[in-house]
Amino acid sequence: MVKKCSKCNKPSITFIRYNGTHLCKEHFIEYFERRVKKELKKQGKTRSGSGIGVALSGGKDSTVTLFMLKKIFSNRKDVNIFAISVDEGIRGYRDKSLRVARENCEKLGVEYHVISFKETIGYTLDEIVSKNRDLGECTYCGVFRRFCLNKKAKELNLDKIATGHNLDDFSQSILMNFVNGDLEKLVRLGPHVKVQPGLIPRILPLRVIPEKEVTLYAIINNIKFYDGICPYSIHAVRGEFRDILDELEYINPGTRHSLVRSYDGIKDFLVQKFPPAKLNKCQVCGEPTSQNVCKTCELLQRLK
Repeated sequence: MVKKCSKCNKPSITFIRYNGTHLCKEHFIEYFERRVKKELKKQGKTRSGSGIGVALSGGKDSTVTLFMLKKIFSNRKDVNIFAISVDEGIRGYRDKSLRVARENCEKLGVEYHVISFKETIGYTLDEIVSKNRDLGECTYCGVFRRFCLNKKAKELNLDKIATGHNLDDFSQSILMNFVNGDLEKLVRLGPHVKVQPGLIPRILPLRVIPEKEVTLYAIINNIKFYDGICPYSIHAVRGEFRDILDELEYINPGTRHSLVRSYDGIKDFLVQKFPPAKLNKCQVCGEPTSQNVCKTCELLQRLK
């Protein structure tokens, strides 16, 4: 039997388990976009003359983020949207996703920029893996990718960087930091309220949207995205936390949302206990760091 939309008599295309509603195509799109707009407002006012950069990988999450920001600010000529892709240098993976990213930017009329590990750091990720794997690929990639994004955003004089982190990603990060007892890292999760000198703050428009809903939104809106999997992701610890949360969500729908609400409820207290560190200029590259030498230069020294 075909289920009907909880809001009208049209056929349902999805069942939202955590609130018990069936939604047709039109009402699902409305439900999706309303939450993104609400979350975006919650994360801070977008002032006139703002430049927002979208960290665009070409995958579904970052592509939908770009699509939504372009749609939300389409009537505001005083807000400019840019797309920034980081080319880590992963042969057979990143080159394919960048082609999709460029196509979407051309279609949406968004100014597109690419910054590469090779030109900025001196090595591709493939070269790093073949040279030194003592800390794991994801450690090097995460640090260097953040460095590249911040560097390009500063060059473009942007006010914010929007990332495609969805509810699954964000709730996993919360759980990982709790399990590791790393409360200082937990408080640094975006969205960033306090602007640190030399660092472009992050916003997360899809922070409360489950991954499956992001995929469905992209499909029904004919948004082209690259669905390849990073060949190095199989070594990431995050996958274990994903499995744990998927199981908890199946048993108790709404678990991921509850984690995020709990985090939001204690974040102000965490900020008081762990205020933002005073930043210095890295003695090597001049970028902001709480130490004498930034993490990027520290890892580069390991490689050399």
